[in-house]
Amino acid sequence: MALSRRPRVRIGTSGYVYPHWRGRFYPEDLPGRAWLAWYAERFDTVELNNTFYRLPTEKAARGWAAQVPRSFLFAVKGSRFLTHVKRLKDTGEGIRRFFEAIAPLAGKVGPVLWQLPPTMKPDPPRLKAFLDALPGGFQPVVELRNPDWYCDAVFEVLEEAGASLCLHDLVEASAPFPPPGRLYYRRFHGAGSPYAGRYGPRTLTRFALEMERLAESGRPCFAYFNNDAQAHAVLDALDLRALLEDRLGGAQTGAPPPPDV
Repeated sequence: MALSRRPRVRIGTSGYVYPHWRGRFYPEDLPGRAWLAWYAERFDTVELNNTFYRLPTEKAARGWAAQVPRSFLFAVKGSRFLTHVKRLKDTGEGIRRFFEAIAPLAGKVGPVLWQLPPTMKPDPPRLKAFLDALPGGFQPVVELRNPDWYCDAVFEVLEEAGASLCLHDLVEASAPFPPPGRLYYRRFHGAGSPYAGRYGPRTLTRFALEMERLAESGRPCFAYFNNDAQAHAVLDALDLRALLEDRLGGAQTGAPPPPDV
């Protein structure tokens, strides 16, 4: 895993395959097979969401890796089979298959995100057993969709396992700050309604200050925008990155040279 590489701050979008981004972000005449390369000229990270729904073929994973520069990092979303079907139980074979499937991404894998379903009740021992079963060399991040999971017992499990808590705006729950784990990982799921709306300058500035504080303390920071409607995710990601470039400088944010979006 390549988390030791600079920059300290990486900002991108949750997914990149959105047909409604054609003409808003992607040129009208750009074929879908070239979208990732286009995206990677403008951002240095993306959250791979399709790995949540199905395991990629070796050909697909190698294709992703080939389309991005060496410094690019994929945040990979863990399989819902393990979190939503198996619900973190009896996952040994599924874990093996998942990490085998993303192996072609090699040194371009950043955090691995495990999203727990909102219907799953808190079970710190089960979470601990699952995290302990994950292979070394990867940085696990856990997104909790049930606010009952926000408790000291769960935070202690994350700390002991070296896992990080994903901060997000789909539940109203208080997370400690700094959050548990060695990473800062935030998902922006939508302003006002899920997966839609723009985050305004005041909100983005607040999160820029939060990330600046942790980045300067040496903690790697990752942020992904999931408000894909009307390509708002792209615009907000660019705005947040610009705020942090002003505060931290391009060397810390690692922003690619900005071609026309």
